[in-house]
Amino acid sequence: MAHPIIRRSCPVTLVGAGLATRAEIRAALRLAPDLVAADGGANVAVAEGLVPEAVIGDLDSVSAAARAAIPAERFHAVAEQDSTDFEKSLTRIAAPLVIAVGFSGPRLDHALATLSVLSRHPQRRCLLLGGEDVIFLAPPRLRLDLAPGERVSLFPMGPVSGRSAGLFWPIDGIPFAPDGRVGTSNRAEGAVEIAFDAPKMLVALPAARLEPAVNALLAASGWPAAHGPTGGARGR
Repeated sequence: MAHPIIRRSCPVTLVGAGLATRAEIRAALRLAPDLVAADGGANVAVAEGLVPEAVIGDLDSVSAAARAAIPAERFHAVAEQDSTDFEKSLTRIAAPLVIAVGFSGPRLDHALATLSVLSRHPQRRCLLLGGEDVIFLAPPRLRLDLAPGERVSLFPMGPVSGRSAGLFWPIDGIPFAPDGRVGTSNRAEGAVEIAFDAPKMLVALPAARLEPAVNALLAASGWPAAHGPTGGARGR
């Protein structure tokens, strides 16, 4: 396992070089105020007037402007070529949860690689925020405080089954698999409780449900709920 570069007892925001709106970055920082950039994500951070606490990756996409704005000691080069900058960063952050923004975009292969990283590192709690969705790998047990009618999509990254309460279409007894049954566009009837027999199920919720998703993942690991900013990323 990679040696941590960043250790925190609160959630961390990880920004990448993909599509990331100002609103998404600010929403993540409100709940996870310590900011880390994955390689070219440093350019995104600096463009928003933010200085990350660390920049992790092969560093081949960092602009001159970002290097001028960020202290040199905050750059951490990881030269190996068998992983993406997202994986290099995620596996070197020790925190209760990572909120990752800027890892979605027009290239489907990049998106698939990011989802693969989530499924291969279930011990690294991470939530992806981008576009219309917030996506995360489900822990063994999860409770989501949702409103009736809200979308709950399930996509397996391997064979997995589970049970549920509060879903319009219960999942009990259904064998899910990426080349078989999936659970697109289920919906909540209120609070949802789900349990899975393997760490292989991705959960997708509307992006507006970021905070309930964050607090559900923290609660599943025994951490307190996230609240407003307490410091972390600073403007220039």
